Amino acid sequence: MLFKHSIKPEDEHDLYKNILSFLSSENAFDFKPVSPNFEVPYVTTTSACVFLQLIGPCNGLIAITDSFATILFNPTTRNYRSIPACPFGIPKHFRRSISGIGFGFDSIQNNYKFVRISEVYKDYMDKDMKVDIFDLSTECWRELNGQQVPLVFWTSCSEILYNNAFHWFASTDDTIILCFEMSTENFYNMELPESCHWFDGKTDGLIILNNSLTYIRYPDPLSNRPAKVLIDIWIMKEYNKRESWIKRCSIGPITIDTPLTVWKDDLLLLQTKSGDLIAYDLKSHEIMDLNLHGYPTSLKAVIYKESLTPIP
Repeated sequence: MLFKHSIKPEDEHDLYKNILSFLSSENAFDFKPVSPNFEVPYVTTTSACVFLQLIGPCNGLIAITDSFATILFNPTTRNYRSIPACPFGIPKHFRRSISGIGFGFDSIQNNYKFVRISEVYKDYMDKDMKVDIFDLSTECWRELNGQQVPLVFWTSCSEILYNNAFHWFASTDDTIILCFEMSTENFYNMELPESCHWFDGKTDGLIILNNSLTYIRYPDPLSNRPAKVLIDIWIMKEYNKRESWIKRCSIGPITIDTPLTVWKDDLLLLQTKSGDLIAYDLKSHEIMDLNLHGYPTSLKAVIYKESLTPIP
């Protein structure tokens, strides 16, 4: 497991360090380092480090991004490279907000791609969605036009690669999962379970559980509601079939900041509001503090298999 946490050294006033730890576990709650820590280069060292995302894995490679700076990293070899900044500007007096970043592999063209979705606006109530793609095969950014893209909204640990498509949450008349197929470069929408409603005091996360796309509906960490609300876990049995959503279970109540990932299909890893990593055993229903910490809201985790895939 690749575990990212940010720390604030006592001798630094406004600077943070973004640390990657390489962990494994033979027993459910006993994660141990398998190699030395790695400090992430290039990305932000301000308090905005809480927005740093781990995206992947894709053929053993992981993208690390703060939306502005991005590096491509192989956690097995520790080789990495930075991705050039997108050169496309915006009209005078307009603003840009990055709302989604994706990374994946085009098996038809044998090409790794980054996709960036941004909002361009002069008036906050009138936004245009813009899509840019970086091809590692050509080392160039290009604009993707001609498709209607809904408003993408970012929540922590909600961007995921699955089934050769990248997934984000977006808003139409209701909350949906927006998908981008890496080879065809087509967007499509995926509906959430019918019983899930946006205005119920919960927020959204995506993970992979039992090799299936899994939707987690959990109490909004910014809400003032009592902590009696359960965490709902939905598994999509047949990809992109709304009727195949099955509620696997509801757990809790547990007060958390975000769900992170699942270890060996049994251990749901969660971040607390204080920046601690805890685990919930989906079989025994036991909760354990894993004694791993970071600056609050800065924790991220990705499960990967060792690979010698070279960095393009």
